[in-house]
Amino acid sequence: MSRLVASKSIKNLTEGSPAKLLLLFSLPLMAGNIFQQLYTVVDTAVVGKVLGVETLAALGAVDWLNWMVLGIVQGFAQGFAILMAQRFGAEQYKRLRQVVANSIMLSLICAIVMTAVSQGAARPVLNLLNTPSEIQPVAIAYLRILFAGVPVVMAYNLGACVLRSMGDGKTPLYAMVLASLVNIGLDVLFVMGFGWGVQGAAIATIIAQFLSAVYCFLKIRQIEILHMTREDWQMERSLCGRLLILGAPMAFQNTIISVGGMIVQTVVNGFGVVFIAGFTATNKLYGLLETAATSYGYAMVTYAGQNLGANKKKRISDGIRAGILISLVTSVMITMLMLTLGRVFLGWFISADAASGKQALEIAFKYLKIMSICLPILYVLHVTRSCIQGLGNTVLPMVSGFAEFVMRTGSALLLPLLMGENGIFYAEILAWSGADLILIPSYFYVMNKIKNRNIPFH
Repeated sequence: MSRLVASKSIKNLTEGSPAKLLLLFSLPLMAGNIFQQLYTVVDTAVVGKVLGVETLAALGAVDWLNWMVLGIVQGFAQGFAILMAQRFGAEQYKRLRQVVANSIMLSLICAIVMTAVSQGAARPVLNLLNTPSEIQPVAIAYLRILFAGVPVVMAYNLGACVLRSMGDGKTPLYAMVLASLVNIGLDVLFVMGFGWGVQGAAIATIIAQFLSAVYCFLKIRQIEILHMTREDWQMERSLCGRLLILGAPMAFQNTIISVGGMIVQTVVNGFGVVFIAGFTATNKLYGLLETAATSYGYAMVTYAGQNLGANKKKRISDGIRAGILISLVTSVMITMLMLTLGRVFLGWFISADAASGKQALEIAFKYLKIMSICLPILYVLHVTRSCIQGLGNTVLPMVSGFAEFVMRTGSALLLPLLMGENGIFYAEILAWSGADLILIPSYFYVMNKIKNRNIPFH
C-alpha cells in the first residue's frame, strides 16, 4: 500500500488473515452500530415508560415509513462507497478523490429530493396503512421532525461510508459514541424535563446525528489522499452514472423491503393498539439483534471491494467463508442471550404495571423468541448480500429484496388467516429465507464470472 496513506485509522484489507481482518474491522463497527441503535432504544424506552402504551404504538406505526426514507439514503451512500473501496484497493487515489467529490454532490441532491417527498407523503401513507386515528397526530408530529433531518442523516451516512471504504471502522464508532451520549442526555431533558413529548425525542435524535456527521467529515479532512482540488469537484456524467448504477439498486432494494414492512404494519394495525405496542417493542430490539450482522456486512463490502480492486480473487472466497462462520457463531450466541434475558430487555420499553402493559409484554416476548431462534438465517443474508455488493453487483441483491417483499407480504396476508395474530410473527423469518434462496446461488454466479475474467480491475 502506498506511503500516501498516512492515517493510522485507514486499513488495507488485501493482506493478512481474512478472518482476523474481518473480525477486527467489524468490532468497532459493531460497537458503533450498538451506539447507533441506542438512538431508537432510548427514544422508545423514554416514550414507552413516560408517555405510555398509545404513544409507543404511534412510534411503531411509523417504523417502516421512517425506515424506508433512511433505507433510501443509506442505499445510495453504501452504493457510492463500493466504488470508493475498489479505487482504494487499486491504489487509484486521484480517481478516489473524484469518486468522493461526485458522491458528495449526488448525496446533496438526493437529500433535498428525499426531504421534500417524505414530508409530502407522511400523512397519506399513514392513512393508507390504516393507522388508528387515536395515534395519528403523535405519529405525524414525530415524522415531520425526523424527515426534516434527512440531509443530516445523509451527511453522516456518506461520511461514515467514505471512512469505511478505506478500512476505517473506528471513526464512525467514535462519532456514534458521541452522538449517543448526547442523544440520551437530550432525550431525558426534552421529554422528561421540558415535556416536549415525541417531538422532543425526534429533535434529540437529529441534533445527535448532526454532531456525528460533523465528526466524520472533520476526520475525512485530515486524510491526505482525500485533499480535494477544484478539478476533483467537476461532475462527470460517466462517473455519476456509474455511482447511480451502484447506489440506485441498493436504495430501491431498501424501498421494496420497507414497502413489504409497511404492508405487514397494516396487518398489525388491525390487531389493536396493545398488539402494536408489543410488536413495536420487539422490533426495537430487532435493531440490536441485527447489529453484528450489519457490521459483518459493512466489513464484507469493504473487504470484497478492496480485494477486487487489488485483483486478489482467491482472498474474496476465503473472506466470505470466514465471514459466514463468524456470523453463524455470533448469531447463536445472541439467540441464547435473548432466550434467557429477553423479558428483561423488553421491560425497557413496556411498563407491565397496567393490564395492557402485561399483555403487550407477552406479545413482544413471543415474537422475540421466534425471531431469535431463526437469527442465523438473517446473518447469512447480510454477509452474502454485502459480499456481492462489494464485488460491484447491486442488481442481484436488489432481486433478493424482491424475494423478501414477496415472502414478507405473502405470509403477512395469508398466515393470520390460518393462525390468527400469531401468524404475523413468521413474516420476517420467511422474508429472510426467501432472500437467502436468491443470494447464495447469486454469490457463486458472480464469483464464477470474476474468476473467468483474466484482466485486472480498472
